[in-house]
Amino acid sequence: MEQLESFFSALSGFLWGWPMIILLFGTHIFMTIRLRFPQLKIFKAIKLSFTKDKNSKGDVSQFGALMTALAATIGIGNIIGVGTAVSLGGPGAVLWCWLTGVLGIATKYSEGLLAVKYREKTQDGRMLGGPMYAIEKGLGMKWLAVLFCICTVFASFGIGNGVQSKAIADSLFISYDIPHFATGIVEVVLVILVIFFGVKAIAKVCGSLVPFMAIFYIIGCITILIMNWNFLDETIILIFKSAFSPQAAGAGFIGGTVIMAARYGIARGLFSNESGLGSAPIIAAAAKTRNSVRQALVSSTGTFWDTVVVCALTGLVIVSSVIAYPDIDASKTALLTQAAFSKLPYVGSLFLNISIITFAFSTILGWSYYGEKSIEYLGGKKTIIYYRLTWVVIVFIGAVINLDLVWNISDTMNAMMAIPNLISVLLLSGVIVKETKKYLWDKKLNEYDTDCEL
Repeated sequence: MEQLESFFSALSGFLWGWPMIILLFGTHIFMTIRLRFPQLKIFKAIKLSFTKDKNSKGDVSQFGALMTALAATIGIGNIIGVGTAVSLGGPGAVLWCWLTGVLGIATKYSEGLLAVKYREKTQDGRMLGGPMYAIEKGLGMKWLAVLFCICTVFASFGIGNGVQSKAIADSLFISYDIPHFATGIVEVVLVILVIFFGVKAIAKVCGSLVPFMAIFYIIGCITILIMNWNFLDETIILIFKSAFSPQAAGAGFIGGTVIMAARYGIARGLFSNESGLGSAPIIAAAAKTRNSVRQALVSSTGTFWDTVVVCALTGLVIVSSVIAYPDIDASKTALLTQAAFSKLPYVGSLFLNISIITFAFSTILGWSYYGEKSIEYLGGKKTIIYYRLTWVVIVFIGAVINLDLVWNISDTMNAMMAIPNLISVLLLSGVIVKETKKYLWDKKLNEYDTDCEL
């Protein structure tokens, strides 16, 4: 078991090192330039995400699809992951993480567009889509689509389920001494009440939970930043200087190189917002939308909220708190965010615990849909019930066992998901540009695409 864990740890470290960073960040830059900086349309995209497209075919509203995608994306990585990046890469990692989010908007737009462009309508009226359909129909590479789905299923059981369940159980045990098995039972009941009613139930719950959890966490971050107000100027200057200077970071931080800041900041940003991973397009394909570009714009806002807003706020909170409170040890990779929130009198731990629990639970719901659609692609509708039953079992198991090996296997599967998806984005970039020109650049965003209605 130790040898297996060591193998997957090394493989995960390699895949999420420079090869994946170059591939993902390179795709972000390439699509940003080729699509004429779609980031400039972010406010139009945000407006569209709250606009109902009542006359369009689909399973859920554009808002519901976005909230489900955000549920899966905004997770404990936004809380713990940013702290790890700052500890290992220095405060400059915050800027690189933020830049990754800004550029990642273009890739999230691209994969969302392909999801709607190549989606299919089943005999019972459901919409199915995602990278596997874009790869099969757009590139004619069925084997690569199958590989993507296999990796998605394994990743969903791990990072999308087991490790999230464990995070909830650990949080309640550490703070309130609630046994892990008791938390596991409650989690199982709550998950059953949602996922067995299908995508509409998942989207409805996520539509209520995600805005609450995000606003709640943001309020906590803003409160801490107000407390640290006198140190914000120094914080911002330090973040920018450390991002581009090899000099020691100072202020209690371990000095790092520009390469270290870039590596950990980019890696955490990519891992957090999932732009290019291929997960979010699976739910984007189910959205009620009149053309592929409208949903692509809505999908792109997921990266904006996750990284440009939530991760950036977390980074500012951590760096300003290390500067303001000398007793916070910046080398404690897994505890930096907790230490920052502990400085919020009386309610700091409560804020963080509620955020961890809601972030992790919503991730379980969102990823259950991703895995379900992948298993359906592999084995048909009849396999869904077996997947759901397995999902519920893993929710409980995840709460009560050690998950170090699961983490490493899941990280590996995530990287293996991204590769086929990025291949489809790059090879089908001409299709993406053509659709974008037709509906966005030629100002025909309100027109209906009959292909989306099939």
